Amino acid sequence: MTTEESRPPLPPFTAETAIAKVRKAEDAWNTRDPERVAAAYTVDSRWRNRAEFPVGRQEIQEFLTRKWARELDYRLIKELWTFGGNRIAVRFAYEWHDDAGNWYRSYGNENWEFDEHGLMQRRFASINDLPIKESERKYHWPQGPRPADHPGLSELGL
Repeated sequence: MTTEESRPPLPPFTAETAIAKVRKAEDAWNTRDPERVAAAYTVDSRWRNRAEFPVGRQEIQEFLTRKWARELDYRLIKELWTFGGNRIAVRFAYEWHDDAGNWYRSYGNENWEFDEHGLMQRRFASINDLPIKESERKYHWPQGPRPADHPGLSELGL
């Protein structure tokens, strides 16, 4: 297995490594780079994301390309909920707007399962979208990963 095919931290997770894994995932998703994000999943990874069920990196990359073409100015925060062995559960919220300028905050949770190389082999997401006014936005950092000093979900009351 090459370095590109291994994604530390590796299971079994500790509190410290689970938090690090969650932040790495958050940072990658905030790049909005479908190829980079899809590379963190096994070649046969299985997802459930709302009513879509992508299987494998190619379908994941296609899904993410469609997602970020629709969800503009996307900014995401993830927070560890719990962990054990090779599994991590997170809660998240992200803000985005559509091409008509309507803003949303999407809330949800994800259950992740990793292989021994730290690649995610299963991702099950449940997501709800809440329309918000632009003035209600809480995520104001420049596009890209969340700055280290920006509050997380708990600190923002989300």
